[in-house]
Amino acid sequence: MVTVSVIVPVYNEEQTIQPILERVAAQRIDGVSFEVVVVDDGSTDATVARLKERPDLYARLIARPNNGGKGAAVKDGLGAANGEYVLFQDADLEYDPDDYGRLLLPVLRHQADLVLGSRFAAPPYTRVFYFWHRLGNRFITLLFNLMHNTTFTDIYTCYLLYRKALVDPLMLAATGWEQQAEILSRAVKAGRVYYEVPISYHGRTYGEGKKIKAYHVIAVLAKIVTEGLRPRRR
Repeated sequence: MVTVSVIVPVYNEEQTIQPILERVAAQRIDGVSFEVVVVDDGSTDATVARLKERPDLYARLIARPNNGGKGAAVKDGLGAANGEYVLFQDADLEYDPDDYGRLLLPVLRHQADLVLGSRFAAPPYTRVFYFWHRLGNRFITLLFNLMHNTTFTDIYTCYLLYRKALVDPLMLAATGWEQQAEILSRAVKAGRVYYEVPISYHGRTYGEGKKIKAYHVIAVLAKIVTEGLRPRRR
């Protein structure tokens, strides 16, 4: 049995938190068990109240007293995770848990150390979103591939699945959006078998609650370079 800790960092998502957790709870994959860890990052709306209404939808809830950023919430979630693998799930409805089966296929068949869900590798559907986000994603993905000699098509996807033992959460320095690059870099350097699978995407507009901004790419680029120059773990 493969055990997967689904980490759900959440901040002010009172409208979507129950629906997304219901979709996660509906997943049934032979040979896989899920542990859902929700980390509320100091929400100021009714998110925590919505969570407490449905304790059946998660294994544990961590309520941070103050907003520390998505990266801080992720670190708390990693510290509480007990699964062999970790999978990140955003609290909105941009990414569909029905894709978990695709993500787990390389693990079940090929003992993959890491699997990325790509919005650009022939997905069943993808909502058209911002041109500059697409261009920025292509650039940071190209830089990552150059630094690590890989062929990923979408490194800033939410769906990153990896063996938990590959990355020590206590050693993570980033607490902002650049943390994804830090985790992915360290998992790639510590692992050996990587896969990418197509996933669906229903991106939100800023009016609908999208949080990432163009200026976040600066820290991401810096993190890719610094992590790329770190020696590979032996």
